[in-house]
Amino acid sequence: MSNWIKGAIKHPGSFSKAAAEHSESTAEYAKNVLKDGSKASEHTKRQAALAETLSKLRTHKSKIKKLSAKK
Repeated sequence: MSNWIKGAIKHPGSFSKAAAEHSESTAEYAKNVLKDGSKASEHTKRQAALAETLSKLRTHKSKIKKLSAKK
């Protein structure tokens, strides 16, 4: 993990736990929390934005591995 990621995640698993309490995946929960008119707290909205950012990083890393494996 990068240093900024370690610093951004204070309580690992807390957002996933909240998503599970709403019977949703973390991606679905993040999408619902970030919708206009959502009554989620500002803290939860920040967690959702971070979850979406981290999911994009994971996708990007897998694409790089696939491209390097073809060579």
